[in-house]
Amino acid sequence: MKKIFLLLFVCAAAFGQSGYTPTPENIKAREWFKEAKFGLFIHWGVSSSLGHGEWVMNNRNIKVEDYTRLKNAFYPHSFNAKAWVDMAKGAGMKYITLISRHHDSFSNWDTKQSDWKITNTPYQKDIVKQLADECHKQGIKLFLYYSLLDWYRSDYQYETGRTGKGTGRTQKSDWESYVRFMKAQLTELLTNYGEIAGIWFDGHWDQLDNDHDKESVSKVNWHYDEIYSLIHKLQPQALIGNNHHLMPIAGEDFQMFEKDLPGANSSGFGGQGVSELPLETCETISGAWGYNITDRNYKSTKELLQYLIKASGFGANFLLNVGPMPDGQIQPEFTERLEAMGTWLKKYGSTIYGTQKGFMRPTSDIAVTQKGNKVFLHLLNQKPDLALTIPYSIKTAKTFDGQKPVKFEKSGIKNYYIFDLKDVTFNDTDTIIELEINP
Repeated sequence: MKKIFLLLFVCAAAFGQSGYTPTPENIKAREWFKEAKFGLFIHWGVSSSLGHGEWVMNNRNIKVEDYTRLKNAFYPHSFNAKAWVDMAKGAGMKYITLISRHHDSFSNWDTKQSDWKITNTPYQKDIVKQLADECHKQGIKLFLYYSLLDWYRSDYQYETGRTGKGTGRTQKSDWESYVRFMKAQLTELLTNYGEIAGIWFDGHWDQLDNDHDKESVSKVNWHYDEIYSLIHKLQPQALIGNNHHLMPIAGEDFQMFEKDLPGANSSGFGGQGVSELPLETCETISGAWGYNITDRNYKSTKELLQYLIKASGFGANFLLNVGPMPDGQIQPEFTERLEAMGTWLKKYGSTIYGTQKGFMRPTSDIAVTQKGNKVFLHLLNQKPDLALTIPYSIKTAKTFDGQKPVKFEKSGIKNYYIFDLKDVTFNDTDTIIELEINP
């Protein structure tokens, strides 16, 4: 019992924003977020130039002294903010989450807090500003990913961190200095770039004894009370999410799941409970987040669409990642899939956008979304029989494609419906049956 009380005390002291009450602007932003359903994740920075994923500094134990030399070689001459935003809009995405600073500490904006930044490369231009300006112009919301952990700086408490052990740091850390650095950088991002839709934190797990132990206590005080309060003060509408792989804490406005649907744990990053906050799941098109020149493990358009459909069945958004090449271009294997998803959403988006989670958990065969008195049964496999317990009285059933009536009958068991699908033309990706229910 003492252990539990101690745990709760430590968590309360180290974590949440005390007395947090979301503002009306924040509540409105949450409602928008729940309806958006589809966003673009962008992992990109100086690490891209090595073509071995965004964890290359850690995975290859590259010393800070050597890694710094990448600054003089990073020149994304083909970067085009309009092309990136156009691609996201064409895919049917409603927001973009950009890496502002990843674990290697490289800042994609003209920060005044560090020389390790994009404007000190031969390129010299501020990526965050260019993308923020284009997002505002085109009406796309911009979230900014921000790494809590750091493999580069000496003031980060790397001694107790689980990663970044081989980067050659010997100077004693200074945790208070590092927290001040983060707060100063976040102030820049939320002051100089117009409206920011939210901050996407990552790296908390670096200071846990065991990332998969949901009672594991952080070895450091992250000063979330100060950090979250700062963000909500600077931009009250901005949503805060933290990829700590734990249940949300006070001050957070949405809950994310990494490479898994809510509540699942096929990746080893999940297993935590599912909160009542807006939800988001993130996944890659290939195997890597950042550019990996040898990774050809591309998911098919069908796989990606079915992931989006299942996420929607959970009431969650799908944040789909691309890792642009070092020159700033996005490889065709990504753009082709995103374009195909956009084409699908132009036709079937009304069964995804603005919907609520269905009356049942998605399975490999079916996902359910709902909007008002319409329920959409997304049949993900071509099976001739469909029988479901549905907690509504059904008025009509018809195919979404062609609006052809689908015969159904209610059995003697309460709310057990049997659908006759023998005349339904199945779609290889998703066959949608539209139900009209009695209020």
